[in-house]
Amino acid sequence: MIDPKLLRANPAEVARNLARRGFVLDVNALAALEQRRRHWQLESDRLRAERNSHAKAIGQAKGRGEDIAPLMVRGEALAREVADTDRALAAIQTELNDWQLGLPNLLHQSVPEGLDESANVELRRWGEPRAFGFTPRDHVEVGEGLGGLDFEAAGRISGARFVVMRGALARLQRALTQFMLDLHTGAHGYTEIYPPYLVSGATLQGTGQLPKFEQDLFALRGEQKFYLIPTAEVPVTNLVRDQIVAAEALPMKFVAHTPCFRSEAGAAGRDTRGMIRQHQFEKVELVQITRPDDSYRAHDELVSHAEEVLRQLQLPHRVMALCGGDVGFASARTYDLEVWLPAQGKYREISSCSNCEAFQARRMQARWRNPVTGKPEPLHTLNGSGVAVGRALVAVLENYQNQDGSVAVPAVLRPYMGGLERIPLKS
Repeated sequence: MIDPKLLRANPAEVARNLARRGFVLDVNALAALEQRRRHWQLESDRLRAERNSHAKAIGQAKGRGEDIAPLMVRGEALAREVADTDRALAAIQTELNDWQLGLPNLLHQSVPEGLDESANVELRRWGEPRAFGFTPRDHVEVGEGLGGLDFEAAGRISGARFVVMRGALARLQRALTQFMLDLHTGAHGYTEIYPPYLVSGATLQGTGQLPKFEQDLFALRGEQKFYLIPTAEVPVTNLVRDQIVAAEALPMKFVAHTPCFRSEAGAAGRDTRGMIRQHQFEKVELVQITRPDDSYRAHDELVSHAEEVLRQLQLPHRVMALCGGDVGFASARTYDLEVWLPAQGKYREISSCSNCEAFQARRMQARWRNPVTGKPEPLHTLNGSGVAVGRALVAVLENYQNQDGSVAVPAVLRPYMGGLERIPLKS
């Protein structure tokens, strides 16, 4: 959530920033809501002051032995007026809060200008795409040839955008997951978290998925409404929900491996072949909770941690700074990692690393006690894939394929595969 004080004090500045996203802030609607809120706030304050003064008058009249019945009638009327005014104030405050929940985060000044992905800026590349002596197959053809990817069986079980993995490929996905967790908990100092996969609507509102993106979620309806998590970012970031964190406990660095569930309502017709865009997939997610002054250093660090996964897997990749129009709703700045896919002949996103500054923290009431001021202040939250496991598997299948249809196992994964160096073509 954008700082309400800034919205009230300088809506024009907020509008200019959001325009960089292509978002039009209705300044007049905001002004009208604020005018109504101020009216009822002033009326509430006036009536409460009158009620307090009237209560003193009753006490004084009673002390003098006067008849207080007329005063009591007015007192009861004031109580009703205060209650009515409080309801009106609460209603306009709810309307204003709901309106503010629909506003995206402000962009950091370093975010490139532009309204779509064509304006994203490449920051750096690592590795050279492999020169194949044959036409590389895509991951679907490679995986089916190994007998490890079964989209037909998944279709019978669940429908489109699912896959069944078998044998060595199921183990390869597990190896990728374990390698990432070991790297981040060991070399990078993250604490591993096992979070719930079902969360409440309030939890999703805290990280910004609700109310705006409900169509992209899977909801379970029963006596209590739950949602399947779209990413581990949601439950892990909410660990600091309604908390005041001690300064000495920061930064917090968490890593979690979870399945992720997305309806892909906004991606109809995109990447329908294979594992690039599925309803169920797995990620190893990185989350950092920091002091505000430290969050951009932490952002660069988090990106480097995700990059290290791809370097150790020897997968060519590049880092992209997303332009204003491509930065996600809750993010102030985002860097994407894109891995090279030979069959497509281009780089594809495998990790998105974002600094949300205080946007999520305000929605979650997640604060830290600043030792300088002695007061609770919003934390800064960051998240990024470290990395998407399914897309890493896709990249390994395509980049490590051999002409005979077999796939070499990356050296860093062999200890997790019982020393296996090559997955042979299914006989």
